[in-house]
This record gives sequence, C-alpha cells and structure tokens, in this order.
Amino acid sequence: MAGISAGAICWFEDGVTDSFGMPFRALNDGLGFLRGGFCPHYDGESARQAILRRLVARGFPSTFAADDGAALHFVGTRLEEAVSSRPNARARRVHLRGGKVVEDELKVRYLGGGSGARAKS
Repeated sequence: MAGISAGAICWFEDGVTDSFGMPFRALNDGLGFLRGGFCPHYDGESARQAILRRLVARGFPSTFAADDGAALHFVGTRLEEAVSSRPNARARRVHLRGGKVVEDELKVRYLGGGSGARAKS
C-alpha cells in the first residue's frame, strides 16, 4: 500500500481532507487497514493544523500528521519509521493527553539525495 495526500488518508480509519472542497473536514470512513487518523500537508496548510487540533479536542482519534515530503512506513499495522525526502520535513502524532491536545514528534530519517542526485541505470 502506498499513497500521497488522499491516497495516504484512505488506508486509515479517519483523516483530515479537502477532497470534498473547502473547508477542511473530517473523513470518518477510510478503509481502516490502519487504526486512527492521518493528516497530510501538515506544514504546508496551517488551516489543516487548526482543524486537526480542534477535531482531536472533540474526540477525533489519535492522528498521524506528516509534513510535505515526509512519509510513514508501516510493517503490517505497526509504524516502522518515518522517512523524508526533505531535510526538515517532520512527522508527529496528534492526540489527547490529560484532556489537552499534544503533538508528539516522531523521529524522521532523512533519505538524502536532492536535486543533484541521479539514479544509476
């Protein structure tokens, strides 16, 4: 399974989307192969951050949020690692702790490369 943006949200139970137009809203009927929620473009769209925090405060499930250029690698249903194609791309888990919305940063492994890297043929 793989996906970017809505293609990544779909594997989870829930997500934050603009697939049905603005404003951003909760998607509560993902395929559910992965528990909880997913929110892409977390660093690129500040309104997405605000809506996710509001949703989580109101009972939305624990949600992974990834910046543009960051990806989550799962083995089965277990998060193996977060990786990125951008040096400063981050990933986090947004959830309630003690009645407050918190963002736990995930360790992200930068994959290196860049615009000057070439694939070997």
